Amino acid sequence: MNSDLLQEIINLKNSKKEFSVITDISNAKSYIFSLNEKIQEELKENEKKIIELYKSRKDGLIKGTNLFVKNYHRPIKVVIIGAVHISQFFVEYAKSLNLDIYIIDPRGYFASEKRFPSVNIINLWPDEAFKHCTLDKNTALIALTHDPKIDDPAIQEALNKKCFYIGALGSKKTHENRCNRLIENGFEKEEIKKIFGPIGIKFGGRSAPEIALSIIFQLMTEIYKQ
Repeated sequence: MNSDLLQEIINLKNSKKEFSVITDISNAKSYIFSLNEKIQEELKENEKKIIELYKSRKDGLIKGTNLFVKNYHRPIKVVIIGAVHISQFFVEYAKSLNLDIYIIDPRGYFASEKRFPSVNIINLWPDEAFKHCTLDKNTALIALTHDPKIDDPAIQEALNKKCFYIGALGSKKTHENRCNRLIENGFEKEEIKKIFGPIGIKFGGRSAPEIALSIIFQLMTEIYKQ
């Protein structure tokens, strides 16, 4: 790899840009691919396959070619509302995943560095916390406090900011009541249907680690759908 290309890659990473490096292993020539920019002439024949690998967030050799794709994606931001037991297991399971996790909980005795080492912790109510941790369409929001005073404002903000994943803990009845409150606050039924409630893939687990695992499975499925 020549020094100019290497410097460009370093600059893109430092700028937190998303891109791929395509390397022809037959001659070691490399190219930079960005989704919204014109692809190099030498890669046009395989553009569709390159985009498929890029969107799937998977690295690898394109079948039937000498092209190896290495993707560089920003970590997915995951905002967890509630420093509860389930959150601890979620954080533990997510260590090896490319996730940038924030814990929001005004209750400092729950949301502490001791319980959540190496995690971004914001000890504020959601309305205040979102001034320091903004949501957008590339954010996942997970509401776990089971307390409407904390969960509801966070879910409303996530709906307004079009977060790609919104999940909320609670029984079917709890979620039904939550949906009614959202309607009372002006949200449409079609918007509310985007919320995964009760949260997690249903496989029968009820313990905190099982629920955390079910949320991980559901979240990762939605990430790969993007």
